[in-house]
Amino acid sequence: MAVVYIIQDEETEKFYIGSCLDLQTRLEQHLQGISAQAFTVRFKKWRLFYSADGLSYKQARAIEVHIKRMKSKKYIEDLNRYPEILEKLRFNYFCH
Repeated sequence: MAVVYIIQDEETEKFYIGSCLDLQTRLEQHLQGISAQAFTVRFKKWRLFYSADGLSYKQARAIEVHIKRMKSKKYIEDLNRYPEILEKLRFNYFCH
C-alpha cells in the first residue's frame, strides 16, 4: 500500500508533498539529502506534518498531484484539521 505524505521544514515552514510505498525509508532519504538536485536538500529540519496511508499507488499519486495543484498552505493545514477531506479525496480518486 502507498502513502501520501507532507513534510515541513521547521525553520522556514516550507512544505514538501510526496507519495511513496515505504514512508520510513523515504523520510530518511529526505533527511540525509540523498539527491543533490532535490528540493528537500536545501532545507535540513524536516518533520512529518501529515500522512495518509492505505492507498493504492495510483491513488496516492493522484491525491499528491491534487494537493500540489491546490497551492495552498491553508488547504494543507486543513488536511490535518479535518479528516473528512481525506475521505473525500479517497472517494474522488478511487482507482480500481
